[in-house]
Amino acid sequence: MEVSGKVKVVGAEQQVSPTFKKRELVVTTDEQYPQSIMIEFVQDKSDLLNNVSVGDAVKVSINLGGREWVNPQGETKYFNSIKGWRIEKLQAEAPAAQQMPPMPAAEAFAPATNFKEEEHDDLPF
Repeated sequence: MEVSGKVKVVGAEQQVSPTFKKRELVVTTDEQYPQSIMIEFVQDKSDLLNNVSVGDAVKVSINLGGREWVNPQGETKYFNSIKGWRIEKLQAEAPAAQQMPPMPAAEAFAPATNFKEEEHDDLPF
């Protein structure tokens, strides 16, 4: 799966244990109702965030994870995680005027006035 948007937060590396490190990234999606999605990068994948800055447009490849936990009172709880494994910077969009081909001059749409009656085509319609 993928999440695209602008980087809102690039967290510092957290050394959770001597053998486990993680880093968090928050991406705000570009849609009608923008969402701020927190994505974890763990172990060697946390280094992928070294070249990412707040405001960058990115596409992040993610995996969803879930786990079950039973608390001391015997209640079962469920937790979800979003783990990033690849991140790509996206190119800034060019202005709309540069994306569209140039508009032909108005004369290109004017009706023809230089035709002769004997040069008509012989199509039946």
